[in-house]
Amino acid sequence: MTEILTAAALLVTAAGLLSALAAGAISRRADQTLPVLLDFLTAAGLLRLAADVSWNSILVAAAVITVRKIAAIGVTAGPRPPT
Repeated sequence: MTEILTAAALLVTAAGLLSALAAGAISRRADQTLPVLLDFLTAAGLLRLAADVSWNSILVAAAVITVRKIAAIGVTAGPRPPT
């Protein structure tokens, strides 16, 4: 089961990178691209946490969620480009 969850986390990370690249190519806006990547990285972190419950995994998942929250605040607080 651990191998399956680790492989799933890797696949989710790769899917997140590809999805973020696609979103960036379509929108060309970081405020729409960054949340896509961070959501996938959060999912991958939680999958890794399910595979290996250790303090290191818990800290990595918490760090990813913290970065996601801070980045979301920073992106929404930043200036909007003219449309």
